[in-house]
Amino acid sequence: MTVKHIPTGEIHKGTKGGHTGCGFDTNDNPSHWVNTSERITCDKNGCKSK
Repeated sequence: MTVKHIPTGEIHKGTKGGHTGCGFDTNDNPSHWVNTSERITCDKNGCKSK
């Protein structure tokens, strides 16, 4: 599952209500996050696709 950060449009590994692969807490400003099935665009460790 992936989660989208609406203000930046960046797609991270993870789900809303938890943490992203690179460590963002989606419970902080939950209105800024939405679950999606889009391809990961985050290049940080833990998120980026190999």
